[in-house]
Amino acid sequence: MQTAVIGNASSDHPVILPMEAAELEVWRRRHPNYTYWCGYELGGCGGRLMDRLYHDKVCHFAHVAGGPTCGRAATGESSADHLFIKRGLRNLLSKHGQRGDVRTHDLGSGPGGAVDLHLPAARRRLRFQLSSLDYRGWRTANLALGGDVDEVDWLFGSDGPLTEELLARNGYGLRFRLETAGGERRVYVGTRTYDEQPVRWDLLEDCRIERAGLLTPSAAALRVPAQRLEPFAFPLDGPTIFTLDKDAPVPDDSPFAAEGRRLVMADVKPLGSPIVRAVLSLPDDTALPPAQYVYRAADGARLLVREGADGWAVHLDRFVRLNAHEAARTGLAGVLPESPERQPAPAPRTRQPNPQPSIAPLRVQPPAADRKQRAKKGVPLTRDQAIVRVRETLRASAPRGSTHHWSALAAQLGEPLTSMSASERVDFLVEVDSPLWDTKAVLSVLLRDDAGLLPCLPAVLAKLGVRGAEGLSADSPALRAWAKQERERAIALYANPSRAVPRRRPVTSPARELTAQEWREVGASIRRVQQRKPKQDRSKGRDSTAEERRQVRELLDRVEKRMSILGGAFKASKQTRRTLRVARVWLTLAAPGSPIPANRSPLEAQALRTGAAELLAELHGVATALAATKARYW
Repeated sequence: MQTAVIGNASSDHPVILPMEAAELEVWRRRHPNYTYWCGYELGGCGGRLMDRLYHDKVCHFAHVAGGPTCGRAATGESSADHLFIKRGLRNLLSKHGQRGDVRTHDLGSGPGGAVDLHLPAARRRLRFQLSSLDYRGWRTANLALGGDVDEVDWLFGSDGPLTEELLARNGYGLRFRLETAGGERRVYVGTRTYDEQPVRWDLLEDCRIERAGLLTPSAAALRVPAQRLEPFAFPLDGPTIFTLDKDAPVPDDSPFAAEGRRLVMADVKPLGSPIVRAVLSLPDDTALPPAQYVYRAADGARLLVREGADGWAVHLDRFVRLNAHEAARTGLAGVLPESPERQPAPAPRTRQPNPQPSIAPLRVQPPAADRKQRAKKGVPLTRDQAIVRVRETLRASAPRGSTHHWSALAAQLGEPLTSMSASERVDFLVEVDSPLWDTKAVLSVLLRDDAGLLPCLPAVLAKLGVRGAEGLSADSPALRAWAKQERERAIALYANPSRAVPRRRPVTSPARELTAQEWREVGASIRRVQQRKPKQDRSKGRDSTAEERRQVRELLDRVEKRMSILGGAFKASKQTRRTLRVARVWLTLAAPGSPIPANRSPLEAQALRTGAAELLAELHGVATALAATKARYW
C-alpha cells in the first residue's frame, strides 16, 4: 500500500510513501520520528505499518507482523485524497482567519466518499464529492445539506452527466483534482463556465474563503453567464392541425415565453389525437393569420415541456392554410365557400432584396429522373430547390465530417448560387438552417472559403438566434472553437445510426449585471409579496398528503431554479431564505415514517407548525416575484 496516517491509528494526517528508493532515503532522513499506521480514516485496521525500501521494485508500506487482520480495500495513491482535501481546507481556514467545520463522510464505499466544509458565518456549505453520484442521489443529498444553510456549492472530481446538468443549470461548475508531489497530494480547484471548454485550475492554497464561498484566482477573470433554462422539445409525429383563438388570454407567467417568440391560444389536433386546447409558440415577426381558417404546420411541430412547470406548448415556425374541404374533415371548421383567389398563410417578414414567401407548403424534392432531365436541359434551379439541394448535400456529407467550398458548391449547382450578393447569401443560408432548434446542427458550419469559415457565418448565426454570435468575425477563436463543436454534433446527428448529442452551446455568453437600483427594486418586489401573509392552516406538516408533498417539492425546485437564473449576485431577503429552509425541513419531517425530533431546533419547530397550504402560498409568492424580476431584466 502507498498511503498511511502519521502518529496513531485515529490520526487524519495522511502521507504517501515515495516510490523510488533514493526519494525514500531522503524522506527517512527528514522525518526520522514518524510512525505510520493503517488508519481508521483510510478504512484500515488500525495496525502499525513499516516503510519498505526496495531498489528493484516500488517502495511501499507493509503491516508489522502480528497485527490485526486487515480488510482495507483501497491502498493506492488516491486512497487518502479525502484526508489531503480535509487538511488543505483546514489550512485555508487558518490562513484567512475563517471559522468553519471540515468533515469527511462514508457514503457506502469507504470513509472517503465526500468532504464537507461548513461556513456558519456565510451560511454556506461546500461538498467535495469523491464517490460516484447520480441525479437522484444528488437531489436527495442537496436537500439534506441545504437544511441549515442558504447555499450548497458542489465540487466534483470527474465529469459526467450530472456535472453537465449542473453546468447547464448554473452556468458554471467547480471541479477538483489531486497530483502527487513527494509525500503529498496537492489539491487543485478548477472552474468551468458554460461557454468555455477548458477548465481553469488553481491550487487550493491560492484560493480564498469569503462569504461567497470558495473563490479561485481564475474566478475573477471568468464571466459566469446567467443561464436561461430552455424547455425540452419533442417532435410531434405526422401533421399537426390547428386554428387560432386570438381573443383567448395566454396564461400569465407562462414558462414557455421566449425572446423572439409570441404565445397565442389555439385548438390543436395532433395526428391520431383528439382536439386539445393548447398554447402555441410562433415567431414574433409572423403576422397572426385570420382565426376563421384552419392551418397545418409545414415543417413539423414540436411539443415543449419544462421541468417543474405545469402544462405544455406547441412550437412551430411555418404553416399553411387548408382549403375548405380539408378543414372540414379535421373537425375544426365547417365547409366554407372557397375564395376566388387562394392566398397562402402570412409569411414572416424577412430582409431580402427579392422577398420569397417563408411560409409555404412543404418543399418536396423532385424525383431523381426529373432532376437529371432538368440538369441535362440546363434549366437553373429555383431558389427553393437550391435550398433543398444545399441542405441535402450538407446532410449527406456530415457523417464523414466533410466540408464544402462555397465556390465549388456554387459551380456544381449553378444559379441562383453563382449570382448571390453577400446579403443574399446570408438570407439563403438562414433558410437552409431554418427552422433551427436544439436537436439540429447548424449545417452552415460545413461550408468554407479559402480563408476558413465563411465570412458571413456570424451574420447567419445571429439571424438564426444562436447566442453570442453578434459582433464576431469569422476568424474569431471563439467562433472557430464553436464551429468545431457544431461539426462534431452534425457528425453524430446524421450518422447511421445517429448518436445522442448535448444541446447546442452559445458562442459566448456575456453576463449582464444589474445595477444597485435594480437590485433594490428586486428586493422590494419580493418583500411586498412576503408581507401578504396567508391565513394560518391548522394542519401539521406530518399530516400532509402525498399530493401536497409533491406540490411543495416541485414548487421549491422551481423557485431554486429561478434564483439560479438571476445569478449568484442575487440578494434574497432573510424571510425568503428562511422560507426555503423551512420548506426543505418540512419535506424531511413530512415524509412517511420520519420521526419527530424530541429536542427540536427552531427551524424544525416552525416546519411542524406550518401547514402545506401556508407553505405553498409563501413559495408561490416568492416564485411570482422572481418571475416578474426575470421578465423585467432579462
